[in-house]
Order: sequence, then C-alpha cells, then structure tokens
Amino acid sequence: MGYELYYWDGIQGRGEFVRLALEEAGADYIDITRQPGRGTGAMFDIMESESEPHIPFAPPFLKDGDLIIPHVANILLYLGPKLGLAPEDESLRHVVNGLQLTVTDFVAEVHDTHHPIDMSLYYEDQKPEAKARSAAFIRERIPKFLGYFERVLRQNPKGPKHLVGEALTYVDLSLFQVIEGLSYAFPRAMTNCKAEYPALLALHDAAAKRPNIVRYLASPRRLAFNEEGIFRHYPELDSAG
Repeated sequence: MGYELYYWDGIQGRGEFVRLALEEAGADYIDITRQPGRGTGAMFDIMESESEPHIPFAPPFLKDGDLIIPHVANILLYLGPKLGLAPEDESLRHVVNGLQLTVTDFVAEVHDTHHPIDMSLYYEDQKPEAKARSAAFIRERIPKFLGYFERVLRQNPKGPKHLVGEALTYVDLSLFQVIEGLSYAFPRAMTNCKAEYPALLALHDAAAKRPNIVRYLASPRRLAFNEEGIFRHYPELDSAG
C-alpha cells in the first residue's frame, strides 16, 4: 500500500514539503483529501477519533499502514531514509532534521506576516499589524534565515551544492519550496535581495531541474500558490520593506 498524506485540500501549505519529497522519490502515495468522495472529512475522522490511540493534533500527517506520523519535520525524518533522501551516516540525519526544524520556524514566521494577531481573524481584520510585521520580517528575518542557510551551504565540506553531504536530501527540497514561496509572497523584496544568496539560488535552480520535480511542477498535483495558504501575496505587505 502507498503512503497516505493528509492535508487541507486546495492549498500547498505545510503539506507541500512532504509532497516534494514523495514526488522526487517517485513514491506511491495518495493525497487523501483530494480524492473524490474523501475530502477533509477523511482527515477529521482521524483527528477527531475517540478510539485511535495516536491522534494527530493537526495536519499534515502521514499514514504508513497503521502508523500515523504528524508534523512536517517528523514526517520527513521518517521518510528520508526510506526514500533515499537522507544521509547514510545516521548522525548526519539529525543534522538534516535540525535544518528542517529551522525551516519549520521560518515558515511559522512567514505565516505570521499576514496573521500576526489572531489565526481566527481574517487578514482584513489585522492589516495594520500585518504591514508592521511584514516590514520587520523583510528587514530582519528574511536576511537572518536566508543568510544562515547560505552559510550552511558554503561551509558544507562536500561542497555548496547541498546543505548536508554530497547528495540531495529532503531539506534541499524544502529550501527550494521556501524560495518559491517567498518569491511569490514578496516578489519585490526577494528581487532586491536574491543576489546576496547565490548558493541558495543555485540550490533552488538545481532542484527545479530535477526530472521528477519538473514533471511534478507541470502536473495538476502541484497546486498553485493562493491567498489561502502560508505564502500569500498581498502587494501592500511586499512594499512594507
């Protein structure tokens, strides 16, 4: 049986980091909520179960047989060795996981640019706060995070093509998605700063040319960015920097 991925239908969101790894590996998986007759109800059946002993708090989560694995970094730590997207050296797998957890922190800050006060409120209910938060994010946090990952690439003893070791790992694909998402959400800010991160841009461009990723990006399985997901483009926030 293939892996079962559970995430909100209609948005890339955090589920996309898992999809990219599955697609790159050519893994057999089902995006459950996008299946006819399933939808998000199938996801809530598990999350709200009163008998499942290992219920997840929120999506994304992955089912592999009877095993349920929640949280992006946790899912990728589990999948990485199975998909050939983790180092053979087990100690380096923890390094890759640490980098993925840093991506998780970064993605949370991206989300908070458009929902800085309350997740239950609409963006329109917190626009002044979102503009202030986005200005600080563009000014301080994008350089902080991208600068860190640029240094990791440059200081890799095996060369700057990958974050860890000499072969592709899932966190390389996650950085591809981060650059894609930031370029959609903050095109002006990213145009102004991309030249500062040549190794990161090279990593992004190399990932975009991988055959399985090329096929995935051109397929209907790759959902478009939109203003329901984590990476949202509001021109007034992009100009906040």
